[in-house]
Amino acid sequence: MSKRETLILTGNYAVAYAVKYARVKVVAAYPITPQTTIVEKIAELVERGELDAEYIRVESEHSALAACIGAESAGVRTFTATSAHGLAYMHEGVWWAAGARLPIVMAIVSRAMGPGWSIWTDYCDILSQRDLGWIQIYCADNQEVFNSVIQAYKICEDSRVHLPCMVNLEAFILSHTSMPVSMPSQEEIDEFLPSFKPQWIIDVNNPITHGNIVSPEWYMEFRYMIQEAMENAKKVIPEVEKEYARKFGFEYKGFIEEYMCDDAEIILMSMGSIGCEAKIAVNNLRKRGIKAGIARLRVFRPFPNEEIRKLAENTEMIAVIDRSISFGMEGILFTEVKSSLYGYDKNPLCVGFIAGLGGRDVTYKDVEKMGLKAYKWLKRGKIEKETVWYGIKR
Repeated sequence: MSKRETLILTGNYAVAYAVKYARVKVVAAYPITPQTTIVEKIAELVERGELDAEYIRVESEHSALAACIGAESAGVRTFTATSAHGLAYMHEGVWWAAGARLPIVMAIVSRAMGPGWSIWTDYCDILSQRDLGWIQIYCADNQEVFNSVIQAYKICEDSRVHLPCMVNLEAFILSHTSMPVSMPSQEEIDEFLPSFKPQWIIDVNNPITHGNIVSPEWYMEFRYMIQEAMENAKKVIPEVEKEYARKFGFEYKGFIEEYMCDDAEIILMSMGSIGCEAKIAVNNLRKRGIKAGIARLRVFRPFPNEEIRKLAENTEMIAVIDRSISFGMEGILFTEVKSSLYGYDKNPLCVGFIAGLGGRDVTYKDVEKMGLKAYKWLKRGKIEKETVWYGIKR
């Protein structure tokens, strides 16, 4: 049995301790609310000698990711963190890190974009970067935050993948909320996550050309290789999580955590903390005689098409709750779910709800109300409105 230390940690501190246990060698830090306490705590760990790392205080978020790109290119394990406009400022580097196939791990404390200005959560910041070649993991509690950061390094550094990863936690709902976090010993983590062995490095004694101009004759092949790596990640992610769960005694959840989905006539689908709230809503709906289930999507990139189709086999409706909006379209998760089901033999009714933008609370009572509305349409056999903005003040 794993030797564990359990501490009461905020989500941000859970990230910082995971960075320590992962033995990261370079941390690039620039503050932005509500991410700041991640890099502050890491600075404290470095100062106390608990983390042997180079801590670089840079002048901007763009520089933070640029420093990680440089350090990772030199062959060391790196980390940074940001939120909202900081992530937007990094955008060029986000492209560069994926294109250079650098297994950087970055914590994203999702925060709404302004204006109007907000320091509270929604997913529009991280989802605006979804197509750039980064793995994206979405956490529902602080234990999952710690576990996901450790696992992300092993996934990203796998020779079949070699891509960067964003680990998402919600502003204040997780970042500043304290929960018990159980951590294996450093020796056990070292056994699970060995030292980084890069596939290539910048070395003056062994010069290579990397990241240079590519002609139209070959550019497309580089993009194809990123897509191949994402497909490989679909195999590596469950391998790594199963090993972690087996070694340390945690529950294996997979790409999608399911709750009461086996006989569900309506499945509520979401990401992050809403998925935890939805379990209470499902229990209440079951008491009403409604066979409801919850499917919490944990990995958004690579997207689990096959798992979505499996969910669709035995249900009549999927109701997606999005904490995001693609303006001019609909909720981003909703679009991806429908796309996965296109042309599939089993095609349940689908409805999308937009909820919780800018950090507005989405309680189990709200999820229950959304479930009842969707169920009413299911019984009628007709969806009145495919996308519903829940709780809009008129």
